[in-house]
Parts: sequence; C-alpha cells; structure tokens
Amino acid sequence: MGVESSRIHHPKVLDEKDSWSLFCNFAFQETKGKCSNSQFEKVGKEIVGKCEGLPLAIKTLTAFLATEVHNLGKWKDILDHFHELTTRKQNSSVKTSLQLSYDALPTHLKQFLLCFSIYPEDSVIQAEQLVHWWVGEGFIQRTEHSKTAEDLGYEYLTDLVRRCLVEVVERRGYDGRVYSCKMHDLVRDLTTMFAEDEMLCSFEAGKQKLSPDSRWLGLTSEMSTVTLKHCSKLRALLLMTSSQGQFPFSKNQMVSLDSLRALDLSRIRLDSTSMEKLLSWIFSLQRLAYLNLSGAVGLKEMPSSIRKLHNLHLLILAECSDLTKLHPSISYLKNLIVLDCGSCGLQYLPQGIGNLSQLQELSGFRVVRQATPQSCHLLELKQLVQLRVLRMNLSNESEITESEGELLSKLVKLRVLAIDTEDCKYRTILEMLDRLHPPPNLKELYLRRYPHKSLPKWINPTKLSVLQYLCLENGSALKSINPSAHSEEESAFSWNYLEGLCLKFLPFLDEDWTDLQKTMQSIRYVEVSNCFNLKNFPCPVNKPGTWRKVED
Repeated sequence: MGVESSRIHHPKVLDEKDSWSLFCNFAFQETKGKCSNSQFEKVGKEIVGKCEGLPLAIKTLTAFLATEVHNLGKWKDILDHFHELTTRKQNSSVKTSLQLSYDALPTHLKQFLLCFSIYPEDSVIQAEQLVHWWVGEGFIQRTEHSKTAEDLGYEYLTDLVRRCLVEVVERRGYDGRVYSCKMHDLVRDLTTMFAEDEMLCSFEAGKQKLSPDSRWLGLTSEMSTVTLKHCSKLRALLLMTSSQGQFPFSKNQMVSLDSLRALDLSRIRLDSTSMEKLLSWIFSLQRLAYLNLSGAVGLKEMPSSIRKLHNLHLLILAECSDLTKLHPSISYLKNLIVLDCGSCGLQYLPQGIGNLSQLQELSGFRVVRQATPQSCHLLELKQLVQLRVLRMNLSNESEITESEGELLSKLVKLRVLAIDTEDCKYRTILEMLDRLHPPPNLKELYLRRYPHKSLPKWINPTKLSVLQYLCLENGSALKSINPSAHSEEESAFSWNYLEGLCLKFLPFLDEDWTDLQKTMQSIRYVEVSNCFNLKNFPCPVNKPGTWRKVED
C-alpha cells in the first residue's frame, strides 16, 4: 500500500501472564478461571507456551481442553501432538491449535463445520439458514423425542461456538440462541482445506469454484456458471448475498442438478416469466428437501405442481410480498415439517393444511372468517399434533368461533405461539382472543400490535404455568401487564418460570418495575424500548435498553 513502516501498527502478542490468564478463563470455567491442580497447571503452561501468545491459538485449543479438564493424560497427549505437528509439518502455532481442535471434533460436528467453507470470507451467516440446510440434507437425525431436528441443529451450532471455531454476531438474549454468526479467516482457511480434501467443494485463492465433484456450492455473481450443468453430484446450492439476488444461469444449465437436497434462492429477483421457468425446474427436483424462496421478487403464485416435491421437508416463503396464491395441492406434501409464509401477500392459507400431519412449525397462518370456504380455518389445525411453533395473524376480518376457542389447548406439543393482531380496531377482536384456551406447555409467547388497554385474560401464570419468555411489542394502548385483575389469589399471578421479558413500543404502559420483579422471581433478562411510563427500570426506557440479573 506504500505506507511508511513507522505508520504500520504491529499488534503485540500476549505475554506469559496474560496468555495463562486467557487459558484459565476458558479451561477452568467451573472454578471461575482458577487452576487448583499443580499437574494440570504444569502441562497447561507448556501448552500455552507453544501458542506463542496468539489469542486465537489459545482460545481454540483451550476450548477443546476444557472438555477434558479432569483427564491429565489427554492434556499430555495434546502437548505431545502439538509438538509433533509444529515440528514435522512446520505449522504455525495457530494452524496447529486449529488442526488439533478439528481432529478432536465428533464426526457430525466436523461435517457441520465444513459447511461454513462455502460462505465468502467475512460473511455474516444466518443461523436459521444453516440449520435448515443441515436438516434438509439429512445431516441431523432426531434422537430424543422431545427435541426436533431443528432444535438439535441449534445445539450443534452452539457447540461449535463453545469450541471457539465459530463466532457469534447476534444471539437471543434470554437463552443465548444464536441468530447470526461468522468465522475467523484462519478457521475458514482450515474448513476450505478439509472440504477440498473430502471432495465436498473446490477452491482457488480462497474462493469457491465449480467442479464436477462438488457437493455444495455457495453461488456468487463472480462465478462462471458455464460448467454448472456438469455438477451432477451437487446436493446443496445456496445463492449468496453478493450475487445481488440474480439467478445467473439458464434452464439448460440447471437440468442436471437432480441430486439437490437443499436449494436456497432467498432474495432472488426475477420477472414473472423467468420465475415460472425457475419453478418448473424446481418442481423436477425429486430429492429436494429444503426450498427457501424467502423475499423472492416476482414470485406471485405457488402452483399445483408443488405437489411433485413429495420429499420436501422445509418450505420457506417468508417476506414474499408478491405472493398472492398458494395452491391447495400443498396438502400433498406429507413430509413437510416447516412451512413459513410469514409477511407474505397471501390473504389466507388454503384448505388442507391440517393434512400436513408431520408439520412442526407453521408461520403466516391468517385467521379468516368462516364464510371463506376455500381457506384453512383455525379448527383445522387440531390435526397438527406435532406442531411446536405457530405464528398467526388476526385482522379486522378475522373470526374465532366458540368451537375454535379450545383448539390451541389441544396442541400439547406447542412451545412457541406468536399472535400479530395487525392493529385491529374492533373490540370484537379482544373478545375473540379472550375465548382462546392456551397450549398447556407453552414456553414462549409473542403478542404484537395489540390495540387494547389490558391483555387477554388467559395471559396469566395460572393458564401459562411454564412460560419462560414473554414478548409484547407495538401495543398502542396497553397500560398494564399485571394479571392480578383477572384473579383473586395472589399466587395466581406469580410467574415461577418466566426468565425473559421483552417490552417494546408500549408508550402507555403504566407499571412499576419494582412491583413486576416481585411477580417474576426467576426473571434474569429484560429488553425495554420506548416504554416511557415504566417506572424504576434501571435502564433508559425511551430507547433500547437491556437489563440482566447479576448472578451470584
């Protein structure tokens, strides 16, 4: 760059004391960073010495050693192996520590880590996209009855974060679930090397290139797609953000991609004719299990041919504002576990959604009037006995009958319920919501754009006895969240399990934080924004603020 050497900053490595301190903070978390065993201390300091004061080397290696904190023999083996690798292969201490951390991963975590190789350098990666890809390609097999494949995917991602191989960009406050992440350049270099060795991808100068043997492809606008028609082994194709949403190849180049399990074309922009051709090709992919067209411009209709995707497990159509019709033949997709139509242009979901017996997550369900026979009504959802997540919208045109009021209470596996009332003005909406009997095992509740002064009667600790997280947003008239008005017993409005609370854009909320804390003994995380009348909250209430309980 032609910069004078006197103006170049050379970052200093950690000295011996700081290196050991960093090591202890990661390795001995159970004892708050203190090593009480002289033998472990001796071996640990030798390992730290070989890391040459480089933080990344110390962190990644120590994150692995922390899982073997009671196994001195394992520590000695790592020390010997470290010396062998740096001597024989002339690796740097960082590369050696990364190599050791990778070698120590269980087989399934190695596979998940290598998936990061297809993302361009410095990419911010959405955790949901990763997990959906893993589920769609069949990497995750559900082993515990209470956990879905998606739940396990987030746990595996958290494990990679814990091992300092993946960095968190954004996470959910109350439980730490990762929303987005990224990878250090040196760790990415490692993943590209091993992904190439495993013949999963091909790279040139750190960037992915097309190869007949490629299994995964992160497609960017910089790539030449001429050879794509020869990539018959491709199992996952993800359109990267750097491609600016364009689909840069013709139908002739797509014909041979019939091994695809995962296809993510989110934010693609096409005219209606090109979109029809694209859908025609997509519907020929008999093995496709994950299809993401979220935010697609030009997608106006999901036609009857979608029934051909009989192996589809995840269909993501969120934020497709042009989408106005979803054909009823979607009810033929018996393997579907996730259907996301949130923030779409759809007026309703078609009748037959209740036939999707394996469905675990449904977003964008609109409650409509009974006089709309071609739509899916609330009562139909009682057939979805596997449902864990339901996000529903109510408008001034919605109707909840007496017979539908108990529907949610029948969904015993439902854990997450989100209701958006879209600023309904009629009081009948409040009356309809009061009819609902909530799911017995609900853990997360989201209520958005609710226009009334008090909450629905069932939002109280008696009805929601195991609720862990409550989110109230954009309540233009809400004054109180205290459920005592609906109960004569004081014990009935003590939230025993509520750990997280989110209060945003509730300008008329008139509560005292000191009083709220008394009814929320387990609360440890609170987000507040634009709640001007909330008293005694320790953070500013007119702008985003976060309170965390100080742990003993």
